Amino acid sequence: MLTMTHLQKVYRTHLIETYALRDFSIRVNDGEFVAVTGPSGSGKTTFLNICGLLEEFTGGEYQLDGVNVRGLDDNARSRLRNEKIGFIFQSFNLIPDLNLFDNVDVPLRYRGFGAAERKQRIEESLTRVGLASRMKHYPSELSGGQQQRVAIARALAGSPRLLLADEPTGNLDSLMARGVMELLEEINRQGTTIVMVTHDPELAARAQRNVHVIDGQVTDFDAEPSLRPATSGDAAVAAIA
Repeated sequence: MLTMTHLQKVYRTHLIETYALRDFSIRVNDGEFVAVTGPSGSGKTTFLNICGLLEEFTGGEYQLDGVNVRGLDDNARSRLRNEKIGFIFQSFNLIPDLNLFDNVDVPLRYRGFGAAERKQRIEESLTRVGLASRMKHYPSELSGGQQQRVAIARALAGSPRLLLADEPTGNLDSLMARGVMELLEEINRQGTTIVMVTHDPELAARAQRNVHVIDGQVTDFDAEPSLRPATSGDAAVAAIA
């Protein structure tokens, strides 16, 4: 599904170079559910942003669903992102003045789907997350857990191959968090690849694989021979096989 090899991300000013990721390699195969953990500032969000083609990288290689991302222009990156990737954010990112139907509709309009197909996709995705009866409600009329379900429905409506979740339960209490996690597990069982950043060890333990990141590097891994570092001093590799 996605492969990063010796990836580097450097933020530069005229005086300082800061490595957000260094010699970072990871493989996530189709149908995996991967949890990415690590302390604040370790590079998790940078990794997720590069996964989602929201941020460019400085060096190394990144292939997404067989496409070499390096060198793609903005239009090609946007097209690939819209076709392949869905996003779930901690803060939900719903538009308060739009009802649930219209919130899910927004990214579909950008994709250029016709009205009939958009309606079908919206109704199917809201049904999938258990909110079909509330599609005319507004975000303020829902609980936090329900709002996150709408955000998941919005991501699913575009039929993404890859779902990227950035602390998807971070603003929820433990009961709501478990409900959202159960929904993500069900989505994964139906074939969607999921990469989830989380600080919660209980939720991370429910994923198929865990990748731990510190100082822009993976510190524990189960690497295939082709990705395993040659020496202990080389960069750590995470291979989700």
